[in-house]
Amino acid sequence: MPSPPCMVWLPADHRLLGDHGHQMPYLLLGDKYARAVKVGAQAQPLMFPLADAAQVPQLLALVDGVMLTGSPSNVHPSHFDEAVHNPTLPLDPERDSLTLALVRACVAQGVPLLGICRGFQEINVALGGSLHQAVHAVPGLMDHREPPGTPDQQYAPSHPIDIVPGSAMERWAGGLRATVNSLHGQGVARLAPGLRALAHAPDGLVEAFEVEGARTFACAVQWHPEWRCTDTPFYQAIFQAFGDAVRQRHHTRLRDARGFATAPDKP
Repeated sequence: MPSPPCMVWLPADHRLLGDHGHQMPYLLLGDKYARAVKVGAQAQPLMFPLADAAQVPQLLALVDGVMLTGSPSNVHPSHFDEAVHNPTLPLDPERDSLTLALVRACVAQGVPLLGICRGFQEINVALGGSLHQAVHAVPGLMDHREPPGTPDQQYAPSHPIDIVPGSAMERWAGGLRATVNSLHGQGVARLAPGLRALAHAPDGLVEAFEVEGARTFACAVQWHPEWRCTDTPFYQAIFQAFGDAVRQRHHTRLRDARGFATAPDKP
């Protein structure tokens, strides 16, 4: 019997879709995120619809990694002790309640963790950091939001990043500078304790970080490497590194499960 595939948990977005007055709730996952896990990390993307924070320990034991995706919604600012500055922007409290607990569990248990855009912000908030709710309104910071136009233009290279020397990010990028896309309105204000910045935008905004002392891959980026990740060696290297960590956990998890299944009963 073949072994089960490596599996990566991607939490869903909660959205109301349809005409006003006839909206229905949906659980959504963007194709580009699932495809990047499947092709870039060579693992099977997985969703647990309606999972809640209380189920994190049981469900996390079934997977080999977690990827927190980007989303049109923002992390609710109550999680970093602020009021909502712009009530017209979308929020997703159901996702927050799951992912913030999931981040802390991944770090504690050594489960490979990759955060992208909103996922990057979720990791920072879950570990005690805060966010700028509107980066473009902060004096001295650039407008990091997507330009109007087609999706191809939106995901086009937008600005350079400066990468910390000697970091894993330098290896993946093949140097100390790279150009990335930019599609976010929020950004890191205070980096959480235990996180180490790996890259910055020209205005000083943190663009990538890692969990210091993590037992496995635990990194996040503010841009979108999932977009056609195999077309860009830098982006492909990020998913390759994540996939390598996922496969290592998969091997260990199955080995431990088989050992438990075959262990003799103790007298």
